[in-house]
Amino acid sequence: MKMKFATMAVAAVMAAGPVMADLVFPSLSYRTGPYAASGIPFADGYADYFTLLNERDGGIGGAPVRMVECETGYNTEKGVECYESTKGEGALVYQPLSTGITYQLIPKATADGIPIHSMGYGRTSASNGTVFSHVFNYPANYWDGASGAINYLLEENGGNLDGKKIALIYHNSAYGKEPIRTLEELQKQHGFELTLLPVDHPGQEQKSQWLQIRRDRPDYVVMWGWGVMNQVAVQEAVNIRYPMENFIGVWWSGSEADVIPAGAAANGYKALTFHGVGKDYPVYDDIQKFVLDAGKAAGAGDQIGTVQYNRGMYAAMLAAEAARTAQEIHGTADITPAMMRDGMEALEITEEKMAALGLPNYGPAFKVSCEQHGGPGLVGVTQWDAAAQQWNVISDYKPTDRELIGRLIEEDSAAYAAENNIEPRCN
Repeated sequence: MKMKFATMAVAAVMAAGPVMADLVFPSLSYRTGPYAASGIPFADGYADYFTLLNERDGGIGGAPVRMVECETGYNTEKGVECYESTKGEGALVYQPLSTGITYQLIPKATADGIPIHSMGYGRTSASNGTVFSHVFNYPANYWDGASGAINYLLEENGGNLDGKKIALIYHNSAYGKEPIRTLEELQKQHGFELTLLPVDHPGQEQKSQWLQIRRDRPDYVVMWGWGVMNQVAVQEAVNIRYPMENFIGVWWSGSEADVIPAGAAANGYKALTFHGVGKDYPVYDDIQKFVLDAGKAAGAGDQIGTVQYNRGMYAAMLAAEAARTAQEIHGTADITPAMMRDGMEALEITEEKMAALGLPNYGPAFKVSCEQHGGPGLVGVTQWDAAAQQWNVISDYKPTDRELIGRLIEEDSAAYAAENNIEPRCN
């Protein structure tokens, strides 16, 4: 009932007040370089959803949305430059779409009072809201991904991985190194052998790693790749005849661009996910009508329904719902970055809300709080069907080892707080 009155209050302000200022959402994109195949569809999905809100709804709560795109090329230095050049425009929230950029922006954005949403990437321990006041990584993080992969393999092996050999092939960067600690802890619990195989940027040279995989013959290969690294890895796996059904990537290693170049041989490859696949959702009818058919698409319109497009659209939806929550909390459509942070911290995504948005069962229901900025950490698994050219969900969203992950988050965030003289909040 409180929320209903707050919504009415926003509507009343809109009816009586002057024209609202734009709600500014920067997009730190990369449409160029070796990661463009992954960056373009995400940027398109992010932009098209905000365009839909403007064209269909007149914005969010009556306030028009203005998206400011800045090209980073997946380069950390350029990403910081984009932040500095756009933050003064009234930026409400940043989606860096890069773990390296996120790490650099955490202290800057926190000092500037601007929230960050690093959805399924970035610094995992930022899910501890008592230490990281302005950083959110709901609905799942990298350590959930590592645990989700192992839980899936446990299911595939009757709950026992003792003596099994698992290789992690990973992007040799802050991003790629994120799951290592969690996998090492899970190795102690479950008795599997873990081999670490780093791949240097951008990931086109992997011959030696796959020769080692051919020699060691691990039972499973887990991949933490991005951009061109993914399609090269899939092709190298094909070259050594590694069984695709035993090859599983994190959610950033599971898009169409990663598997299509290998053709039919990529059939059976698996990837983690925290959101729906395909475009069999009502919201896409609206995107088609109000965005694509109207000639307002951010790109060529050929990415709709692909994995990274869906993820960009999902990130925009969560940002829009947080903005709407902020408007309801503060009784104004013209919100500030500080208000946006409050909205993100009070965000609740229910099944009913997703259905009303045209996204039924698209992602897990979750509720954010002062202490918990990371969501429930539920992880699903998808598999590539090369003949149908589509991803299918083969394992629904399931819990990860939250006891272990919670302990690791507490350790890492406590160390960060001590290093940076941060007093824990939420008391």
